[in-house]
Amino acid sequence: MFPLLLFTAALLPMLGEAWLARRHDRALRRLGAQEPASDVYRVMQVVYPSCFLVMTAESWLRGPAVDGMFVAGLAVFVLAKALKYWAIATLGERWTFRVLVPPGSSLVARGPYRWLRHPNYVAVAGELAGFAVMAQAALSGVAALIVFVLLMLARIRVEERALGLRPE
Repeated sequence: MFPLLLFTAALLPMLGEAWLARRHDRALRRLGAQEPASDVYRVMQVVYPSCFLVMTAESWLRGPAVDGMFVAGLAVFVLAKALKYWAIATLGERWTFRVLVPPGSSLVARGPYRWLRHPNYVAVAGELAGFAVMAQAALSGVAALIVFVLLMLARIRVEERALGLRPE
């Protein structure tokens, strides 16, 4: 039962974020934003929730406990969510799951973007790591983090090209 509660705790914010991202997608497209053809979003859309599902399955098999590891993982997860929501608040309607850059946009350099080039991606890595520690999913947690970090690195290249920070 405990692993399902963990999964639900990860899933509910994910659903809210998906709703917000869709709302922002529509607003950005009305402003003329186009999505790059080379984006890895479709893969990320499946892999991200699957990471949590696989870690939940490992947690179920291991039978995790609410102990110091859980508390440490929870702290990382909560801090990661706080960083993500700070990035979302800073970007406003420009935050979405997709790479959509409206014409005439400028690079954001306030909020967490003042110190980190990609705070949202740092936060997502923190969410995965925190959840893995909470769920005590040592094998699938490491695998999920590696796979998703590789996807995020590909995504960063797409995003930076769309923002004009990287040559085509």
